Amino acid sequence: MRGSSHLAIGLITGAGIAAVTSDVRFSLPGIALAGFSSLAPDLDHPNSRLSKRMGFLQSYVRWAFAMMAAMLAIFAYLNLPPGPNQRVAYTAALATFLIGMAMQNQSVRKLALLFTGAASVLIGLYEQMIWLSLLGAFVTVAPYTSHRSYTHTIWAAALWTYIGHLANEDLGWHGVAAYAGAGYLSHLLADTLTKSGVRYFLPLSDKALKVPLISTGTTSGNLLEVGICAGYALLVALLWWQRYNLS
Repeated sequence: MRGSSHLAIGLITGAGIAAVTSDVRFSLPGIALAGFSSLAPDLDHPNSRLSKRMGFLQSYVRWAFAMMAAMLAIFAYLNLPPGPNQRVAYTAALATFLIGMAMQNQSVRKLALLFTGAASVLIGLYEQMIWLSLLGAFVTVAPYTSHRSYTHTIWAAALWTYIGHLANEDLGWHGVAAYAGAGYLSHLLADTLTKSGVRYFLPLSDKALKVPLISTGTTSGNLLEVGICAGYALLVALLWWQRYNLS
């Protein structure tokens, strides 16, 4: 399913959470969190909507390599006497710079997410925010898994919901776990409607659960996705109408 459809379903899910859960208040940030969570499983795909939106991170990876090269060259100039050792250091600095500049976009994307995730892990440990460390670990590992594998499992959905639960306790924002977990699950359920399906129980089972209605990328598949989003939005609107009438 396309990223735009996943996002729409995630946002609609966020709007529906407050309609069916009495102890979770309607919240625009909550809806946004559900939308973000609905894109998180596809961090394993280089062309996913969320990966592309995080493309700005790629530039700082190249700058990091350039800065490391410059620092190594400056160190060699200031601390090493002219000779073989200094020439080796200059060569290493040049190699570091060229590696950074020659990296393909996918490699740079993975490194950018690795650095970002690792920084989140360290900040979370320093600030004693375990949820931030777990989120950073997810962002770090996800790009290195194959598409529709471990990020598309019930275990990943449970972890994402648990991260929301810990954030809920730490930040005092009630409903984080519900919005985050529902948004994440909406992605898995939507992908279940495609021909590839979802292997919910990897690595215990390699069997994909699927209701093969949608052929992603085709005209008929795109139209069906729009119809599903529209029908889902109508259902959530009816749930809200029923709630107001009963209150």
